[in-house]
Amino acid sequence: MAFDSILDCVSNLTDHIQMFFDLEKCRSLFLYHPDAPILFSTGLFFLLFTAFYALFIALRKNTWARIIYVTLFSLYFYYKTSGLWFLLLIFTATSDFFIGRGIEASGDSRRKQKWCVALSMCINLGMLSVFKYAHLMCNLFLMILQTAGGWFHITAWTQLTYEPFDIFLPVGISFFTFQSMSYIIDVYRNRVAPLKRWTDYLFYISFFPGLVAGPIVRACDFIPQMYKKPVLTRAQMGEGLYLIICGLLKKCVISDYISVNFVDRIFDAPALYTGVENLLGVYGYALQIYCDFSGYSDMAIGIALLLGIRFRINFDSPYRSATITEFWRRWHISLSTWLKDYLYISLGGNRKGTFRTYVNLFVTMLLGGLWHGASWRFMAWGAFHGLSLAVHKWVMHHFGSFRKAGKEMTPLRRVTGVIVTFHLVCFGWIFFRADSVQTGCEVLERIFTAFHPEILRQFVEGYPGVAFLLITGYVIHFLPARMNATMQQVVTRSPLLLQALYLVLAIFIVIQVRSAGIVPFIYFQF
Repeated sequence: MAFDSILDCVSNLTDHIQMFFDLEKCRSLFLYHPDAPILFSTGLFFLLFTAFYALFIALRKNTWARIIYVTLFSLYFYYKTSGLWFLLLIFTATSDFFIGRGIEASGDSRRKQKWCVALSMCINLGMLSVFKYAHLMCNLFLMILQTAGGWFHITAWTQLTYEPFDIFLPVGISFFTFQSMSYIIDVYRNRVAPLKRWTDYLFYISFFPGLVAGPIVRACDFIPQMYKKPVLTRAQMGEGLYLIICGLLKKCVISDYISVNFVDRIFDAPALYTGVENLLGVYGYALQIYCDFSGYSDMAIGIALLLGIRFRINFDSPYRSATITEFWRRWHISLSTWLKDYLYISLGGNRKGTFRTYVNLFVTMLLGGLWHGASWRFMAWGAFHGLSLAVHKWVMHHFGSFRKAGKEMTPLRRVTGVIVTFHLVCFGWIFFRADSVQTGCEVLERIFTAFHPEILRQFVEGYPGVAFLLITGYVIHFLPARMNATMQQVVTRSPLLLQALYLVLAIFIVIQVRSAGIVPFIYFQF
């Protein structure tokens, strides 16, 4: 079995290499294939990245040439994921580049600067509304017409029906629009100076490691690194390679396997399974979405590091959180801090009184849920987390002992808090994952009315691979941070040949457990 997998790996690699020498196949590399997008977890990407990186090393001393080269590859990468919608990315970069220059040209006129910011918000939020929320807006408009028809006895209005229409959602549109919006707001707040060259701004917006699924990179963190000559030390090489390996194993081994072989089956038909299986399906999805998204982030951070750009950490063992507030400081950090800095604080934060603070928390998370998609289940998920954050804030305000955090907590309180917080988060994941609110309610109904713990042994016997990966995934997640740092040091200090062997071993493991088809990253749909 292992030998056959090695042969398959060699055969696939040979096929990819032959594409460069076969004119017809080589031509397909420059065409968009909707059913075969480039993913970080595919062999084709690693082959293309290897070829790209060889020339990148040669150009690293020439700042302008390096920026142009990486930008062209980034646009090619985005074209291979979304087709001609890469023109939308160029439009976003162009409009906000000139708006940023317009803010600078406005001088001390805050009124003109506010108009520039408003124009950027209209363009970016307008694009999001068209591509992500057209269905929701049409449904809301139809509901208003039907309600008005009932009030005024207009039969034609009450009988109106809405047929959903398909709109292609460009991959990563939520990420690059938020990133571009943050740049404009930071320019307005005098946190960054507007870029002088359009190519530099396009490089910032299109930088491919974080383009399609984040992290959302702040201009104040990214721009200063653009102009530095990339110097790849042995420590950076080891760290980047370690993150890429971890991301591959998280995504392709743990996330994809438990998704295809168990979690999807549970959420497709929860009524066919017992409460225990539904609960394990919820635990499985909690691990799946973490490994999927943090796996992508790990690979993005690792690849960016090889290119001389350091991204901030995006996940910090979130299920070890003892409160819901701590969870949002550890989960999807780039989005949660974006919402805090550009939405929560803009709404007034905690400066408008206690009650207004609770309202601002709720509204921020509600809009955060809506950011994920135009669906009632996402809004319910966001509202649940907003309510949870407000309740936690209220508890801390009225009970001083609950203000303790981190090492100030007693071991018993911390363990209790981790368990409670984890299950609160899992409750939210039910409606995040379910196809509808009704399906989420069916999962809860099975958990509370048909639990049957006696079938737990049958589950382990029937799904040995899933059970092993569930246990392994959670054990690794809860290991002390120092153990992760130790493993990273082992990779960093290893000779180059041994580091290459680590990567080959990771790829071999991926081949052993991979599914028949490509499993896209979950956050590609957002």
